[in-house]
Amino acid sequence: MDLEQAIYARRAVREYTDESLPKTTLRQLIDAAIQAPSAVNEQSWSFTVVQDRRVLERISTESKAYMLRQPLPASHSSHFRELLQNPGFDIFYHAPALVVISSPIEDRWAVENCSLAAENLMLAACGLGLGTCWIGFAQAWLGTPEGKTALGLPASYLPVAPIIVGRPRSPAQPVPRKEPEIHWIEA
Repeated sequence: MDLEQAIYARRAVREYTDESLPKTTLRQLIDAAIQAPSAVNEQSWSFTVVQDRRVLERISTESKAYMLRQPLPASHSSHFRELLQNPGFDIFYHAPALVVISSPIEDRWAVENCSLAAENLMLAACGLGLGTCWIGFAQAWLGTPEGKTALGLPASYLPVAPIIVGRPRSPAQPVPRKEPEIHWIEA
């Protein structure tokens, strides 16, 4: 699959097979991620790969409880609350792997750098026929001292991009896109 095909085909996948992913495949995705640009070429990202089902279940449970203690966005409040209160809801959709991209907190461009690496990882996964999804429900709890401990991260790190990876149960469907709002400033 070429780059343009991957850009147009990549979608958030929320249904995965039980097939585990080999470390070589996950390493290939991380190698693609580190090709992303970074501010001042610092490349200050770090990658934590979680394939232990018990750890994934713990992070899911703790993240749901943490989110329910926070104010939820008004536009999605009832939907999110219903999902998060469901004990059977796995925020990782039973994906076999979670890759958390982190950076030292003092890096001024931590979020931007990790986000660029995340998009590279997701496009590379799409190119290999894999599915991915950035799991926003996990972000807040992973940033707590307990979340960092679960990931083995130092307190001085910021987990930015929790990305699940796996083999999609069915092909991702196209999603209609809105027309972009464009403001041209010309001479």
